[in-house]
Amino acid sequence: MPVPVSVIIPTYNRADAVRQAVGSVLAQTCSDFELIVVDDGSEERIDPAALWHPAETRCRCVRLAANSGVALARNAGASLASGKWLAFLDSDDTWHRDKLKRQLAWMRAHPLSRIAQTREIWIRRGKRVNPPATHVKKPGDIFAESLQRCMITSSSVIMEKTLFDETGGFNESLRACEDYDLWLRIACRYQVGLVDAYLLTRYGGHPDQLSASVDRLDRFRVRALLDLLARSPLSEQQRSLARETLIRKARILAAGSHKRGKVEEYEHYTEIARRFGG
Repeated sequence: MPVPVSVIIPTYNRADAVRQAVGSVLAQTCSDFELIVVDDGSEERIDPAALWHPAETRCRCVRLAANSGVALARNAGASLASGKWLAFLDSDDTWHRDKLKRQLAWMRAHPLSRIAQTREIWIRRGKRVNPPATHVKKPGDIFAESLQRCMITSSSVIMEKTLFDETGGFNESLRACEDYDLWLRIACRYQVGLVDAYLLTRYGGHPDQLSASVDRLDRFRVRALLDLLARSPLSEQQRSLARETLIRKARILAAGSHKRGKVEEYEHYTEIARRFGG
């Protein structure tokens, strides 16, 4: 019989961190889940025996042949999932022990909702910090806010697997901002629920974090916005907001390219801004 929820943890070269993430899943008060750890071609193979007891039947680890990025790793896990619901957890984050129990209860109490997230605690270099006001989550229609920055945290999400499949999953061609891309494609069509409780802890400040190692993330956001405008069923208001955001980001990138003497990049982003009315 299929389990209600499939938990997917992608990991790359984070043996110690993923052990903590897995531990927070196995400690859940809701025990009816399957856990799929996707080893994205780590230099040292992940040993399942170091993550869970050999008799644990809810867990499995799959290894990709080569490091291919978090988007492909999450998609690979989702393709193996048997649950009605998908829940993602990054290998350097942890869940509160009631996370799945409370989210599943919320989803069952709101049968028209297809996706929901939770509030979160931020830890930076070992200390709790408050997120900026612009990052505080709200429920409902969050499309406009999501254009400016990623307003959905992958590690806090629970969503219908059918919704994930319908929207095509994470864009594997994006080295970064693959979450920004997917959540925009969903937020333009659906309201996003919010379980008003701090059920996720996010740890930052690691030198290997993608957000720390990939510069100029707006390059990837521009690509996501171009794809959104070309393929997603936007209302006129949504399309106008997306165009305005794209033009603004393209202008910023063009100015930076001009300052650094990168002529081709400058011309590329200037042309994007011009084409969309800027």
